[in-house]
Amino acid sequence: MSQSPSAPGVTIECPIRWGDMDALGHVNNIVYFQYCEDARIAYFEALGVDRFKDQPTDGPGMVTASLNFRKQLRFPGTVAVTADVTGVGGKSFVIAYTIRDLADGSVAADGSSVCLFVDYAAAKAKPLPREMVRRMAELEQNPQLLAERPGA
Repeated sequence: MSQSPSAPGVTIECPIRWGDMDALGHVNNIVYFQYCEDARIAYFEALGVDRFKDQPTDGPGMVTASLNFRKQLRFPGTVAVTADVTGVGGKSFVIAYTIRDLADGSVAADGSSVCLFVDYAAAKAKPLPREMVRRMAELEQNPQLLAERPGA
């Protein structure tokens, strides 16, 4: 994982594994989503999401995910995956993803997911903790994220 003071969000590198390819000889579409999952988890770690839990059953959840596939990837290789929070609501936030082929810097896929902060025991979304949103704004170098939140 990399996170520099001049770059918002979180960027990780993922190796393209032989087993990531499908019968047609390119990386299977589900693997692109797995790359995004790895970046999302790295983002949550950089955020320190566990410190915002009121109880052990609280945590992030995802309600939608979409990707635009721009380029086929093949083994061997490495991709850089960036995750950025681009919008914040009362109970949800949007994470945008960019997957780049490190061989030439081209965008292999981009997309987003809508995430929530969830009380898993009650099976319902909770309001986003204000300190978590503040940390997102800090990580993204984007104070506007604080202003987007209803009631902020």
